[in-house]
Amino acid sequence: MNQSKNHIRFLVFIPALLLGFTYYAQEVPSLKENIPYMVTFGLNSDTSLGDDDFSQTVFFAVPKQHLAPVYVRIFDPETFGGLDEIKEGANTRMKYFVYGGKDSYSDKDARNTNPVGNYKSGTLLYSRIFGSEKETDQKWVSMGPFNPEQGEFVAELDAYVFKVIIDGMKGNDGNIYKLFLSTKNTENVAVEGGNAFVYEYSVRLQMAAYSLAHLYPYADNLVTSINISCFDFDNDGQIKLYSNVKNGHLVTTMDNNEWSHSIHPIIEEEHNKCLDLQIVKNGDFKNDMVFYITNQYNAPIPLFIKPIGELPKYKYKISVKSIVKPK
Repeated sequence: MNQSKNHIRFLVFIPALLLGFTYYAQEVPSLKENIPYMVTFGLNSDTSLGDDDFSQTVFFAVPKQHLAPVYVRIFDPETFGGLDEIKEGANTRMKYFVYGGKDSYSDKDARNTNPVGNYKSGTLLYSRIFGSEKETDQKWVSMGPFNPEQGEFVAELDAYVFKVIIDGMKGNDGNIYKLFLSTKNTENVAVEGGNAFVYEYSVRLQMAAYSLAHLYPYADNLVTSINISCFDFDNDGQIKLYSNVKNGHLVTTMDNNEWSHSIHPIIEEEHNKCLDLQIVKNGDFKNDMVFYITNQYNAPIPLFIKPIGELPKYKYKISVKSIVKPK
């Protein structure tokens, strides 16, 4: 794939009021999104399969009040079995990294939409390679424990942030998986007040035709427009943008192995809120694709796993006309 994406031009922070997430904010993807899995292909894969750069980065924020250890859990970490997309004999390996410490989040390359430069910034806390191990097929595996203070403290979030990177290594198979931030090693128990967000999202949509998926980009008070970028949509339905003032604005889409870009103005009434990007699927086939969204300065904005506050809902304007009866 020859098209490159823009680098971050300045640091975008998220205000502390965004904390206070519930259970589903810590499963990535979440039930709120109605997206079943993330997908990362091996380094030798064809981008037409739906992964543009064979890498995924997820950020988890742990509130500073939380003192107990945390775990990053992976469902189906290997590329083997019925869930994964096997091309030639399960020849692919995946490498998982957990980073914390200084610059793991705040380095601009960490929030880039391409795995270039210093995207593995910070202190490496954990790494593990998975290949075709049968024992982890469709099972949860834990990384950790991690002391919350091993993350990078981000004052604007009032939280310690951990960065999880999943890189496809040599091979051409697709890894279908999900993550969970947990207080337990052997089960999924949410961190109270924890959250998760991404700046680029490689996902597999539901198989069912007419299913509806959601993405929740956050527009801070500096955003005046957003550019929605989507890769490899396969013309599989429609994408619409909703907010308190937008009632289903159509988003540009493209066919297989192509990028689409769609610019939408953001007004004051939409500031400091999540938008609702809705993907309405037409077909009943597998569809893997990539999303990222930038602001007017080409800086990526965060996609939250659970919307901040209430679900974005269009506010209808009701006009009332007075009728004057003739005398």
